[in-house]
Amino acid sequence: MAQLKITLVRGLVNRKPAQRDTVRTLGLHKIGQSVVREDTPANRGLAHAVRHLVTVEEVD
Repeated sequence: MAQLKITLVRGLVNRKPAQRDTVRTLGLHKIGQSVVREDTPANRGLAHAVRHLVTVEEVD
């Protein structure tokens, strides 16, 4: 099964609380931090909601 590597590239200062919560749900805390998640519709939706704050890459 494919996996997604999600990296936080922008900070959370002056962001809406919902966006901050979404980034925390993904498991990201610091700029430059990356997490690897399963490629599921739920994880894709979370990444899409904060697409201006993160980069997403597919990894095997």
